[in-house]
Amino acid sequence: MWSQIANGFMAGFQFIINCGPTVMLPIIITVVGLIFGLKISAAFKSGLTLGIGFAGIKLVLDFMTTNIGPAAKAMVERTHVHLNALDVGWGSIAAVTWASPIIAILIFVILFINIILLILKATHTLDVDIWNYHHMAIVGIMVYFVTKSVLLAVGSVAVMAIVTFKMSDWSQPMVQKFFNIPGVSLPTVSALSSLVIAVPLNWLLDKIPFFRKSKFSIKDAQKYLGFFGDSMIMGLLIGLAIGIFAGYGLQQILQLGVSMSAVLVLIPKMTSMFMEGLMPISESAQKWSQKKFKGRKLFIGLDAAVIVGNPDVITTALIIIPLTIAMAVVLPGNRVLPFADLAVVPFRVAMVVALTNGNLLKNIVIGLAVTASLLWCGSATSPVLTAIAKSVGIKLSTGGSLLISSFAATSMIQSFIVYFCFTWHPEFCVPILLIVIALTWYYFDKVKHINKEAEAAENAMKKKD
Repeated sequence: MWSQIANGFMAGFQFIINCGPTVMLPIIITVVGLIFGLKISAAFKSGLTLGIGFAGIKLVLDFMTTNIGPAAKAMVERTHVHLNALDVGWGSIAAVTWASPIIAILIFVILFINIILLILKATHTLDVDIWNYHHMAIVGIMVYFVTKSVLLAVGSVAVMAIVTFKMSDWSQPMVQKFFNIPGVSLPTVSALSSLVIAVPLNWLLDKIPFFRKSKFSIKDAQKYLGFFGDSMIMGLLIGLAIGIFAGYGLQQILQLGVSMSAVLVLIPKMTSMFMEGLMPISESAQKWSQKKFKGRKLFIGLDAAVIVGNPDVITTALIIIPLTIAMAVVLPGNRVLPFADLAVVPFRVAMVVALTNGNLLKNIVIGLAVTASLLWCGSATSPVLTAIAKSVGIKLSTGGSLLISSFAATSMIQSFIVYFCFTWHPEFCVPILLIVIALTWYYFDKVKHINKEAEAAENAMKKKD
């Protein structure tokens, strides 16, 4: 009887997962809203609004991929450089992840870790972004493929989850300050992982007077450039430049310019729908947490899609994209041909923008360092990723390329470090990794006191008790 119930639950869960984020997100948000005390009509409307906003963002990103992808490929082909690992996009990698035979185990490990950390008051993040669990799970899948050890696979995912939830806590104040999104954290590895490089590099740039004194931002660019500083016009100009470097004809150049201009206009509008649906959930979650956790403050963990519509993020990404393509050609040791995931560069630079408080010069330097790491780590892990895709029967259109890669999976620096430690002499590397995590945890929680507001609320309630 219990096995039948468990099987039925797993079948239902898998059905929802297979529907994709545009269906799964409304369902999850509706359930979360009901848990937090919203009426079913309000919860469903919030969930559906978020789903519509997410679908809109996805449509715009797909539109961006369709237009920028061929142009990027043409730019690379004109250099006559042969890169044998084609970037097939995060969607293909997600398909590889969800097709793995151990995916159910890994998903429940992530859920379990989040619950345990919340109970122990070791995190303030309640992650409802289940769809993006695949960013954490793919590390375990790749570890399992290499080591054949379920224990190491589970361990790697547990480490990914702990690091992700803590990084979400630590980055929440700057997300709230820069993007004006209260009560929300972003446990999306594709955005958070950039901070591993961005934080130390930002500290280093602050030691250089040229960067430390620079206050140049997108708003400043608009001020000094006037008509040409408008985000709509900037999108047009960048699109035209990409088309020219791709060797397009005049008609295609103009079409690409208008398309990139459209991206800068449409994504903020779709993001506003996302936020419209989010606010009732966020407000009810805060009331619920104050009641159930005796004044404890929780952050609702959402997809980083809620911030990629910011003009600073989009403009930084549009500058980084052509530079990344050029860098792929000359970067020593790179095998990755940037293609499908160029459209998700906004996710990779979004937290960088928040960290630098919109400093455009820093954004470009740090953004290029992040994309360089994506190319190097993607090159290093492309053989394993290709082998996994074949093993689960995923048919990927690689256009004759020998290998596949992506700006997701273990191309991201956080994921690569965990993958490396669990596959290369784990008996030595894993303890070192855990020590580094523990020291970092101590520094940000006990020395820097990043989440002072949340901690103060808990301490106040302890004194009352």
